[in-house]
Amino acid sequence: MSNLNQYAPLRFITAGSVDDGKSTLIGRLLYDSKALLSDQLLSLNKSKNNGEVIDFSILTDGLEAEREQGITIDVAYRYFSTAKRKFIIADTPGHEQYTRNMVTGASTAHAAIILIDASQLDFTTEQLALLPQTKRHSIILKQLNCQHIIVAINKMDLLEFSQEKFERIVQSYRQFAQQIGLEHIYFVPVSALQGDNIVHSSERTTWYQGEPLLAILENLPSDDNLSETYADFHFPVQLVSRLDSDKQDDFRGYQGRIEAGGIKVGDKVRIEPAGYYSTIKEIISPNGIVEQAKVGEQVTLRLNDDIDVSRGDSFVAEHSTIHTAKRIHATICWFDQRPLNTARKYLLKHTTQTVFAKVNEISHILDVQTLSKFENADVLKLNDIGEVKLTLQKPIVCTPYQQNIATGSFILIDEATYHTVAAGMILEIEDE
Repeated sequence: MSNLNQYAPLRFITAGSVDDGKSTLIGRLLYDSKALLSDQLLSLNKSKNNGEVIDFSILTDGLEAEREQGITIDVAYRYFSTAKRKFIIADTPGHEQYTRNMVTGASTAHAAIILIDASQLDFTTEQLALLPQTKRHSIILKQLNCQHIIVAINKMDLLEFSQEKFERIVQSYRQFAQQIGLEHIYFVPVSALQGDNIVHSSERTTWYQGEPLLAILENLPSDDNLSETYADFHFPVQLVSRLDSDKQDDFRGYQGRIEAGGIKVGDKVRIEPAGYYSTIKEIISPNGIVEQAKVGEQVTLRLNDDIDVSRGDSFVAEHSTIHTAKRIHATICWFDQRPLNTARKYLLKHTTQTVFAKVNEISHILDVQTLSKFENADVLKLNDIGEVKLTLQKPIVCTPYQQNIATGSFILIDEATYHTVAAGMILEIEDE
């Protein structure tokens, strides 16, 4: 934690079941933090139901179909800032049909607000049961290595702000979180519609000793899970830049984003998958020539040697343990209406490279209700989460997802329709 910039911009999402109040919460957060423009305030005032209650969801439900159906379909991004921090919010769908959109929003988030509609739970049972989408989204966030989970227990006004019921929900979620390995969890009793514990502490929850939602967000550390050590340097080539090949002094630069580590002029690198070695001659940033660059920066690298390098190749540190792999073990979330067909080949897009891939085996499918694993499964259906083994047509330069998000994630594409059919996180690799 000591190396993190606590006040760096924070990307967070809202997740949970349908009608939990995600869009309303984001609207209330923007409204109470005075982050709205005058035209947005005018739209809000026009949205009042019966002249009294403001419909905050119109700030995020931008599609006409969303407003007509009263549900969130696409991921809506909003930007706002306080005196302490800048934020990027992704309001993601709660409906199971749009799980793929939720995964898209969650894949780059530092934190997630999981809303639980307290009014939808059955408190008459001895063991309080969470809703299926609450579990599904929590499992996805765990798989995506989301760093911080804020459980906002919403609609507490309908439960008369009962401390007993709040604590029962907390206990139930803690038990579930322990089963799936979630850590760094915060719990907040809120009423998104009425503004309790969103920006300001509520007088109706004097028993709650924690901070309101905005204060928790302002103080969260944000870690991109990317190492800055030189040994971990990883640079996938996105574009080979040539200026004028007729000139004697031919310019050849390799453009892309540094996904891990850092690099200096004079450093020796290994070019994968060919295994060539060379030395960094020049580093060009958007601001001009520099002596060094680090993770997250977009740069153009030039080498001392004239080597055959193409888009999809990778530069790694000379003695890096990163190598190529043609066989990987991964967790995937299936997005397509048509089930996974193990007899077919799919396109696998990883960093800047796209290769053919075949799913050889479905190790198991996770039941989000019971957390049991179905072994010997032969099919993955829409929104299923499972572990698979893949063989690639040619090797890629990758790492496990837990080691580096950018180089450990991929998507599967149907080669006929070009639809994205799955998102994957690499668990293990078999070196070539």
